[in-house]
Amino acid sequence: MTRLSVNINKIATIRNARGGNVPDVTRAALDIERFGAQGITVHPRPDERHIRYNDVRDIRPRLEVEFNMEGNPVPGFMDLVLEVHPDQVTLVPDAHDAITSNAGWDTLKNRAFLQDICSQLRAEGIRSSIFIDPIPEMARGAAECGCDRVELYTEAYARLSPTPEQAIEPYMQTALAAKECNLAVNAGHDLSLDNLGYFLRTIPFIAEVSIGHALISEALYLGLEETIRRYLETIANAMSEKNL
Repeated sequence: MTRLSVNINKIATIRNARGGNVPDVTRAALDIERFGAQGITVHPRPDERHIRYNDVRDIRPRLEVEFNMEGNPVPGFMDLVLEVHPDQVTLVPDAHDAITSNAGWDTLKNRAFLQDICSQLRAEGIRSSIFIDPIPEMARGAAECGCDRVELYTEAYARLSPTPEQAIEPYMQTALAAKECNLAVNAGHDLSLDNLGYFLRTIPFIAEVSIGHALISEALYLGLEETIRRYLETIANAMSEKNL
């Protein structure tokens, strides 16, 4: 069964817009866990414009579900990783001024650097996942870096251009390449209730999806608990259909 990890950055963005502690990010994380999500994702950036380093410190010991930290493994980020010891670290090559993640790693050009980071994480018993574009060579390169998983950057699929069938083809090929290298496959970025089901029916061995912006946006209309219920239902239905 594909697991749902909810990225709570957008909740922190709303809080930071006014200062104070409304909404309470830690409470939101615990509620999301209670509503049935199997993981919480945070992506702390050096400028702390949404998730703050102290949020990570506060949330980590209170969770029972998987805790996934995303980020560029700069020294400050890695220090925080080693301090709080998340279950998974997703390595993302985002620039310090990027609005959101907008590209995957070139795992061939950055092999030595990523090998060193993955080795550090493995020594600490932390699962590593490398964020990659839907290019099979990048999946094979990630395997050479010593990671445990890759996360497919799904923005291009989410745009559904020119059709879902054509948009998903490179993702299928990249996921298969990763699987052949004994890597588990995660996916994330702009997945939503509208496009998640087809993605999972087509690539049924996705281990985990990390969803934030769309889920929090949909929750404005549906409520957080109902939105998570619908995501879990979408995942379950996709898994059931693949087994028919």
